[in-house]
Amino acid sequence: MVRREVWYFSEAGPKNTQNCIELLEKAAAEGFQHIVMASTTGDSAVQAARRLTGKKLNLVVVGHSVGFKGPNIDEFLPEHFEEITRLGGKVLKSTILTHSLETSLADQFKGSAPTLLIANTLRRLGQGMKVCCEIVMEAVDAGLIPEETEVVATGGTARGWDTVAVLKSAASKRFLKLSVLEIWAKPRV
Repeated sequence: MVRREVWYFSEAGPKNTQNCIELLEKAAAEGFQHIVMASTTGDSAVQAARRLTGKKLNLVVVGHSVGFKGPNIDEFLPEHFEEITRLGGKVLKSTILTHSLETSLADQFKGSAPTLLIANTLRRLGQGMKVCCEIVMEAVDAGLIPEETEVVATGGTARGWDTVAVLKSAASKRFLKLSVLEIWAKPRV
Protein backbone atom coordinates (compact mmCIF):
# COMPACT_ATOMS: atom_id res chain seq x y z
CA MET A 1 0.00 0.00 0.00
CA VAL A 2 1.17 3.51 -0.79
CA ARG A 3 0.03 6.42 1.36
CA ARG A 4 0.45 9.93 0.03
CA GLU A 5 -0.50 13.39 1.09
CA VAL A 6 -2.26 15.20 -1.76
CA TRP A 7 -2.01 18.97 -2.04
CA TYR A 8 -5.20 20.68 -3.23
CA PHE A 9 -4.65 24.30 -4.23
CA SER A 10 -7.49 26.79 -3.69
CA GLU A 11 -6.72 28.43 -7.05
CA ALA A 12 -5.23 27.28 -10.32
CA GLY A 13 -2.20 28.97 -11.78
CA PRO A 14 1.39 30.08 -11.28
CA LYS A 15 1.15 30.94 -7.58
CA ASN A 16 1.47 27.17 -6.99
CA THR A 17 4.70 26.72 -8.96
CA GLN A 18 7.05 26.78 -5.94
CA ASN A 19 4.94 24.15 -4.17
CA CYS A 20 5.11 21.96 -7.28
CA ILE A 21 8.90 22.37 -7.38
CA GLU A 22 9.00 21.16 -3.75
CA LEU A 23 7.12 18.06 -4.85
CA LEU A 24 9.59 17.50 -7.71
CA GLU A 25 12.41 17.66 -5.14
CA LYS A 26 10.51 15.08 -3.09
CA ALA A 27 10.19 12.87 -6.18
CA ALA A 28 13.95 13.06 -6.76
CA ALA A 29 14.60 12.23 -3.09
CA GLU A 30 12.31 9.20 -3.38
CA GLY A 31 14.30 7.89 -6.33
CA PHE A 32 12.11 8.74 -9.29
CA GLN A 33 14.42 8.97 -12.30
CA HIS A 34 12.27 10.69 -14.93
CA ILE A 35 10.68 14.10 -14.47
CA VAL A 36 8.71 15.68 -17.31
CA MET A 37 7.75 19.34 -17.05
CA ALA A 38 5.54 21.52 -19.22
CA SER A 39 6.87 24.99 -19.86
CA THR A 40 5.78 27.60 -22.39
CA THR A 41 8.66 30.06 -21.99
CA GLY A 42 10.99 27.89 -19.91
CA ASP A 43 10.71 30.05 -16.79
CA SER A 44 9.24 27.46 -14.41
CA ALA A 45 11.49 24.75 -15.83
CA VAL A 46 14.64 26.83 -15.23
CA GLN A 47 13.61 27.33 -11.61
CA ALA A 48 13.11 23.58 -11.18
CA ALA A 49 16.29 22.65 -13.05
CA ARG A 50 18.32 24.91 -10.73
CA ARG A 51 16.84 23.24 -7.65
CA LEU A 52 17.24 19.73 -9.05
CA THR A 53 20.76 20.16 -10.39
CA GLY A 54 23.28 17.57 -9.25
CA LYS A 55 20.67 14.85 -8.86
CA LYS A 56 20.77 11.84 -11.18
CA LEU A 57 17.59 12.63 -13.10
CA ASN A 58 16.34 12.53 -16.63
CA LEU A 59 14.81 16.02 -16.73
CA VAL A 60 12.64 16.64 -19.80
CA VAL A 61 10.98 19.99 -20.49
CA VAL A 62 8.17 20.04 -23.05
CA GLY A 63 7.21 23.35 -24.62
CA HIS A 64 4.81 24.38 -27.34
CA SER A 65 5.76 23.77 -30.94
CA VAL A 66 7.18 26.72 -32.83
CA GLY A 67 4.21 28.40 -34.51
CA PHE A 68 1.66 27.50 -31.82
CA LYS A 69 0.90 31.19 -31.14
CA GLY A 70 1.34 32.21 -34.79
CA PRO A 71 3.61 31.72 -37.79
CA ASN A 72 7.28 31.35 -36.78
CA ILE A 73 6.67 32.38 -33.15
CA ASP A 74 8.83 30.50 -30.64
CA GLU A 75 7.54 31.15 -27.13
CA PHE A 76 10.43 29.30 -25.44
CA LEU A 77 13.05 31.87 -24.47
CA PRO A 78 16.55 31.08 -25.78
CA GLU A 79 18.21 31.94 -22.46
CA HIS A 80 15.97 29.41 -20.68
CA PHE A 81 16.71 26.77 -23.32
CA GLU A 82 20.45 27.32 -22.85
CA GLU A 83 20.32 27.18 -19.05
CA ILE A 84 18.14 24.07 -18.91
CA THR A 85 20.44 22.20 -21.28
CA ARG A 86 23.55 23.49 -19.45
CA LEU A 87 22.06 22.05 -16.24
CA GLY A 88 21.61 18.67 -17.95
CA GLY A 89 17.95 18.89 -18.94
CA LYS A 90 16.45 18.23 -22.35
CA VAL A 91 14.02 20.56 -24.11
CA LEU A 92 11.37 19.32 -26.54
CA LYS A 93 9.22 21.76 -28.50
CA SER A 94 6.34 19.56 -29.52
CA THR A 95 2.93 19.65 -31.14
CA ILE A 96 0.26 19.28 -28.46
CA LEU A 97 -1.27 15.87 -29.04
CA THR A 98 -4.86 16.94 -28.41
CA HIS A 99 -4.59 20.12 -30.48
CA SER A 100 -3.35 21.28 -33.88
CA LEU A 101 -4.74 19.28 -36.84
CA GLU A 102 -8.05 18.30 -35.28
CA THR A 103 -8.56 21.76 -33.74
CA SER A 104 -8.01 23.25 -37.17
CA LEU A 105 -10.54 20.89 -38.73
CA ALA A 106 -13.07 21.36 -35.92
CA ASP A 107 -12.84 25.15 -36.31
CA GLN A 108 -13.22 24.94 -40.07
CA PHE A 109 -16.02 22.38 -40.16
CA LYS A 110 -17.82 23.26 -36.89
CA GLY A 111 -17.55 19.87 -35.29
CA SER A 112 -15.58 17.86 -32.82
CA ALA A 113 -13.01 15.15 -33.17
CA PRO A 114 -11.80 12.28 -30.97
CA THR A 115 -8.69 14.00 -29.64
CA LEU A 116 -10.73 17.07 -28.68
CA LEU A 117 -13.10 14.80 -26.76
CA ILE A 118 -10.10 13.21 -25.02
CA ALA A 119 -8.72 16.65 -24.12
CA ASN A 120 -12.01 17.81 -22.69
CA THR A 121 -12.44 14.57 -20.77
CA LEU A 122 -8.96 14.91 -19.21
CA ARG A 123 -9.80 18.52 -18.28
CA ARG A 124 -12.45 17.17 -15.87
CA LEU A 125 -9.45 16.39 -13.64
CA GLY A 126 -8.00 19.84 -14.35
CA GLN A 127 -6.09 21.54 -17.14
CA GLY A 128 -2.79 20.62 -15.51
CA MET A 129 -3.69 16.92 -15.47
CA LYS A 130 -4.48 17.06 -19.19
CA VAL A 131 -1.09 18.69 -19.76
CA CYS A 132 0.71 16.05 -17.67
CA CYS A 133 -0.80 13.26 -19.77
CA GLU A 134 0.08 15.00 -23.04
CA ILE A 135 3.67 15.87 -22.19
CA VAL A 136 4.49 12.37 -20.98
CA MET A 137 3.29 10.89 -24.28
CA GLU A 138 5.12 13.58 -26.26
CA ALA A 139 8.37 12.84 -24.38
CA VAL A 140 7.96 9.09 -25.02
CA ASP A 141 7.20 9.75 -28.71
CA ALA A 142 10.44 11.77 -28.96
CA GLY A 143 12.46 9.00 -27.30
CA LEU A 144 13.35 11.18 -24.28
CA ILE A 145 11.80 8.89 -21.67
CA PRO A 146 11.16 5.15 -21.84
CA GLU A 147 7.71 3.67 -22.26
CA GLU A 148 5.98 1.75 -19.43
CA THR A 149 7.99 3.59 -16.76
CA GLU A 150 6.86 5.55 -13.72
CA VAL A 151 7.34 9.23 -14.49
CA VAL A 152 6.65 12.33 -12.40
CA ALA A 153 5.01 15.06 -14.48
CA THR A 154 4.09 18.64 -13.74
CA GLY A 155 1.86 20.99 -15.68
CA GLY A 156 -0.47 23.84 -15.12
CA THR A 157 -3.24 26.14 -16.14
CA ALA A 158 -2.04 28.81 -18.60
CA ARG A 159 1.26 29.78 -16.89
CA GLY A 160 3.25 28.19 -14.09
CA TRP A 161 2.44 24.85 -12.47
CA ASP A 162 -0.43 23.68 -10.31
CA THR A 163 -0.44 19.92 -10.90
CA VAL A 164 1.99 17.10 -10.10
CA ALA A 165 1.24 13.46 -10.89
CA VAL A 166 2.94 10.11 -11.28
CA LEU A 167 2.10 8.41 -14.56
CA LYS A 168 2.99 5.12 -16.17
CA SER A 169 4.34 6.32 -19.50
CA ALA A 170 3.05 5.33 -22.92
CA ALA A 171 3.56 6.47 -26.47
CA SER A 172 0.68 8.37 -28.04
CA LYS A 173 0.11 5.41 -30.35
CA ARG A 174 -0.66 3.42 -27.19
CA PHE A 175 -2.62 6.16 -25.41
CA LEU A 176 -4.95 3.67 -23.73
CA LYS A 177 -1.95 2.22 -21.85
CA LEU A 178 -1.13 5.60 -20.29
CA SER A 179 -2.06 5.48 -16.63
CA VAL A 180 -2.29 8.12 -13.91
CA LEU A 181 -0.92 6.25 -10.90
CA GLU A 182 -0.89 9.04 -8.31
CA ILE A 183 -1.99 12.65 -8.04
CA TRP A 184 0.31 14.64 -5.75
CA ALA A 185 -1.15 18.10 -6.31
CA LYS A 186 -3.91 19.81 -8.27
CA PRO A 187 -6.23 22.79 -8.05
CA ARG A 188 -9.50 22.14 -6.26
CA VAL A 189 -11.41 24.49 -8.56
